[in-house]
Amino acid sequence: MRRLAVTAGVVAGALTLAGCGGPDSGPDAAPDKAELSVTGAYMPQPVSDMAAGFFTITNKGGADDRLTSVSSDIAGQVTVHETVDGSMQEVDSLEIPAHGRLVLKSGGNHLMFEELKRRPKEGQKVTVQLRFAHSGPVTVDIPVKPATYTPKHGH
Repeated sequence: MRRLAVTAGVVAGALTLAGCGGPDSGPDAAPDKAELSVTGAYMPQPVSDMAAGFFTITNKGGADDRLTSVSSDIAGQVTVHETVDGSMQEVDSLEIPAHGRLVLKSGGNHLMFEELKRRPKEGQKVTVQLRFAHSGPVTVDIPVKPATYTPKHGH
């Protein structure tokens, strides 16, 4: 009987210690991170030396992030614009909330491709690299749509 009690004590002690991990242990202990994905990307076929880009970035993670810059080989520069009360202005970054979305759409927040090196045509794709405050870069192939294209389901 004494042997059974000692064995039970050892097992109970081991189980107790196993549950006493520090703050870095266990599946939920890692800090929340942003989990970003891009959908609905398109660029209306440009009619000048500038173009616009639209898409939705969804953040399924538990931490906020920010879109901080964009680059593309077809443009001298790509800038991020915010539209507030119908007025467009260049900004340094746009927030992507945890468990939320950043929607870039016509008449709203969007990308501006300036100093185009070539004008992409309908049916082609434009590659962009998105950079974020906390997440690694994401490369997106944006399909070029007709100049008057409007998404059926919005963003």
